[in-house]
Amino acid sequence: MNVLIIGGGGREHALAWKIRQSGLVDKLYCAPGNPGMRDVIAVPDCDLPALADFAEKHAIGLTMVGPEAPLCAGIVDLFRSRGLRIVGPDQHAAQLEGSKSFAKDFMRRHGIPTADAATFGDEASAMAYLRQQGAPIVIKADGLAAGKGVIVAMAMAEAEAALRSCFAGAFGQAGHRVLMEECLFGEEASIIALCDGKSIVPLASSQDHKRALDGDLGPNTGGMGAYSPAPVVTDALWQEIDALVLQPFLAGCQQDGLNFRGVIYAGLMLTAKGPKVLEFNVRFGDPETQAILMRLDSDLVEALVATADQRLADIRLQWSPKAAVCVVMAAGGYPGSYAKGAVINGLDDAEATGAVVFHAGTAAKDGHIVTAGGRVLGVTALGDDIAAAVTNAYRAVAKIGWDGAQFRRDIAHRALGK
Repeated sequence: MNVLIIGGGGREHALAWKIRQSGLVDKLYCAPGNPGMRDVIAVPDCDLPALADFAEKHAIGLTMVGPEAPLCAGIVDLFRSRGLRIVGPDQHAAQLEGSKSFAKDFMRRHGIPTADAATFGDEASAMAYLRQQGAPIVIKADGLAAGKGVIVAMAMAEAEAALRSCFAGAFGQAGHRVLMEECLFGEEASIIALCDGKSIVPLASSQDHKRALDGDLGPNTGGMGAYSPAPVVTDALWQEIDALVLQPFLAGCQQDGLNFRGVIYAGLMLTAKGPKVLEFNVRFGDPETQAILMRLDSDLVEALVATADQRLADIRLQWSPKAAVCVVMAAGGYPGSYAKGAVINGLDDAEATGAVVFHAGTAAKDGHIVTAGGRVLGVTALGDDIAAAVTNAYRAVAKIGWDGAQFRRDIAHRALGK
């Protein structure tokens, strides 16, 4: 079978790394890919007709979409209209990520626990609501904002500034509508599952680190690291999450007629009153995928084909008992402005330690690998437990360097009780 991965970040590199291990795969293509991935093709992930043409010409038997933007733009609808097998929700169902108000209405309608919220399309109404509610409060751009459109404002001045920023265009079209949400407290967990519209199969638990700086300080980012499993997700909590979130999600898709044959990501806050959904994403998380797939013993391609063909009930995923930790190395200044083009050293030395270095924002230039994005690399390692995986990941990180590199030094601190 020929397989096509759409996207070019760390998540897609991890998918390619795992998919390449499958005995079902004859040829793997990555569009547009990155220098860490082989068999890349120069087709942007936003050029949907060109991607469909490529899939037809090269007899692609399975397409896996990494990022959210092509899903929200309708790539699944296009591929299926041309008889091409693809994993992902159709354009309407992808609004579970594409519109936070759509997702919030879905959760309310189907009894999925979540924070109280209100949506506003103008600054004056939003500001009046804010002054009525007070801080702390969470302000979210309604549309896609690359994981950065969420501000947890602990004080009124910060909340007011965030609102003004959203409506002034800080997040482009995504911020023209704003969701204002009750601030929840507790530990977070990332739950990712395959869903074929008939069955839902969860993957291993994980936790990520959204804040840029050690101690969970600084601005929100796309994710500065992750680990799996998440010790906070006990067997008892898994049962609660399945009953309160996953099964109602599946039933809600069926009742609403949502064509969902793909990956659902539930970002959870584990509150004193039980798990509550912070957000839904309709694709693999990044950087959680890097950690999770390191632990997957089963054939991922078999599971993805079953997802697309609505045969998930036949799938039983097997997991390594080992832990995995991913440390994201970012460009200096991220998630704000940052420079590109710095030569990256030590990649081979890092992988010689046994870690896997997933490329996220890199480019090839004059025989070197250089920085080309905010999140540059995801250095990922296994260990007998989380402490060992942390040690192994940071041993590999220490081998890599470039001018301005930054990374958190406390990934998995919650699991380690630090």
